[in-house]
Amino acid sequence: MSSRSDSGSGEDSLDRLLPPAGAPRRRSATSLSKTEPPLLRTGTRTIYTAGRPPWYDEHGAQSKEAFVIGLCGGSASGKTTVANKIIEALDVPWVVLLSMDSFYRVLSAEEQTLAASNDYNFDHPGAFDFQLLVATLKKLKQGKSVKIPVYDFTTHRRQKDWKNVYGASVIILEGIMSFVDKELLQLLDMKIFVDTDSDIRLVRRLRRDITERGRDIEGVIKQYNKFVKPAFEQYIEPTMRLADIVVPRGGGNMVAIDLIVQHIHSQLEELIKSRWALLASAQQTQPLPQTLSVLESTPQVRGLHTIIRNRETSRDEFIFYSKRLMRLLIEHALTFLPSQVTTYVVQTPQGHEYEGRSYNGKGITGVSILRAGETMEPALRAVCKDVRIGKILIQTNLDSGEPELHYLRLPKDISEDHVILMDSTVSTGAAAMMAVRVLLDHEVEEDKIMLVSLLMAELGVHSVAYAFPKVKIITTAVDKSLDDFLHVVPGIGDFGDRYFGTDGSDGWSDEDQEQPSY
Repeated sequence: MSSRSDSGSGEDSLDRLLPPAGAPRRRSATSLSKTEPPLLRTGTRTIYTAGRPPWYDEHGAQSKEAFVIGLCGGSASGKTTVANKIIEALDVPWVVLLSMDSFYRVLSAEEQTLAASNDYNFDHPGAFDFQLLVATLKKLKQGKSVKIPVYDFTTHRRQKDWKNVYGASVIILEGIMSFVDKELLQLLDMKIFVDTDSDIRLVRRLRRDITERGRDIEGVIKQYNKFVKPAFEQYIEPTMRLADIVVPRGGGNMVAIDLIVQHIHSQLEELIKSRWALLASAQQTQPLPQTLSVLESTPQVRGLHTIIRNRETSRDEFIFYSKRLMRLLIEHALTFLPSQVTTYVVQTPQGHEYEGRSYNGKGITGVSILRAGETMEPALRAVCKDVRIGKILIQTNLDSGEPELHYLRLPKDISEDHVILMDSTVSTGAAAMMAVRVLLDHEVEEDKIMLVSLLMAELGVHSVAYAFPKVKIITTAVDKSLDDFLHVVPGIGDFGDRYFGTDGSDGWSDEDQEQPSY
């Protein structure tokens, strides 16, 4: 039985990435991210609680930080209910709900004894690890990948496995001490205090602790009078003056919640303005960058392009000749991996010395941008023994035109590897830039990233190179332009549809139109 003074909902209030239906799943002991049920299912949609829109400028830098809302209030005041109603009314898919409950300190042996007898004060600022909370929220606000402790309220210890969480467009931090720490307070863009009558809070606490946690009424009242009520009067209630908005009556006050949502929307609208103009203007008058390497256009390569670009090519032939081109491309990309500066001498079976070269890196990881980038994985596996594979799913929001991260699965310690980032085609470069940014957020060094694509438009090349000048860009061909719908011209069609046969035909019919691969 947990003896803590509950300051939140008591439920798992921090969720992570959920892959869209049909997204591939691979069993892997090196998986960094796991999939779990979503935080909130509303009547009209599912709210995913990780991932974020790109929000980067033409330099590849994050142009805006995530919007952070602090929710404070007494125990059982309805903070989690308010948070969930804000999330539902916002109708924004990328939200993280962060509970201070995850950041309780690990108790000493003496404190463990006090907790077992209901004599430890969990409603005191000293019960929380503010240093870890502030450091975590700073990284999360900047869009970095963070690890969140999982606190066991029965043993009062942190579990061995921590949760991996990626950034979001909106972060909601809820907890009784959300406004107590000055450094934490500075990270909050909006501060909301949930003000609920003390009698109502006591009734809620009695109902919750007795029915859900098996406690007796005497123990609940004792804890409330000894710790909860004094802590509210001394630490929590005085912080109400710091709030931007006070919500009386908690989750039942829809007028206040509507006002809050309107303000958040006004902030987010500025963040989701289209970046295409910035991308299109990025160094377009300059020659192709030196970081670009195009596979030599031999008669074989030219012939392969002729086949796969031809709309009359059957699906079977499209797959066969695409795989041939992928193999050539991957082998070309591997020539840019670092090798020993000095010669590497081996003994041949005949007893003679041979001066050769060897790979000088720690490891190689291939990361495919789903779904079309996944088609390049077999070629990479065929030439790289024991290569590790990661996956990123980025889809374009049809309303905003912005790419959005929907799924992320990367191997552990990817920061130590050279990474081959794979996508079939690149047009504007927006999705590729976002994928590179994801890798950088996971501490992969920029000069260890190679973007490998069968076909790129000049706009995409310039955008990626201008944003990330150390990333090596490798392709088999660069097409000059895009049409008004951002399709590569002359292009190759929708590679994924043609490869997987989801265009409705074996070839390329008049009704099928090329979709942009950002």
